Amino acid sequence: MARGSTDSETTPSVHARVRPVYFIGVVAEVTQCHPQTLRHYERIGLVRPGRTAGNVRMYSDQDIERVQLIQRLTNDLGVNLAGVEVILNMTERMEAERNELEQRVAALTERLEGEIERLRHALRRVTE
Repeated sequence: MARGSTDSETTPSVHARVRPVYFIGVVAEVTQCHPQTLRHYERIGLVRPGRTAGNVRMYSDQDIERVQLIQRLTNDLGVNLAGVEVILNMTERMEAERNELEQRVAALTERLEGEIERLRHALRRVTE
């Protein structure tokens, strides 16, 4: 990390990762995937690129990662596209449930910390 820089300066924000900025030709080159294949993935719902006002497909870093995951599943593991869809849907569900669980844990932790502080305060009053 450069002197004086922070993690937030060197790590792309979530917004930057999901912001559609790449044309289909760039994504095809980066992923070594034919543009028709990318269009097919979109048609069957495996990838959902953004669209410009002129209806041009624009892909985000997250979309590129998803295409690369699809390629690993199909090319390296031999999963067909129906199987890829199931895996991606299950992965998304698990991620959503993990996020929900993290939120619940954070809320419970906050409640517990408040209760501990209340008990400390009560203990100080009793021992004074």
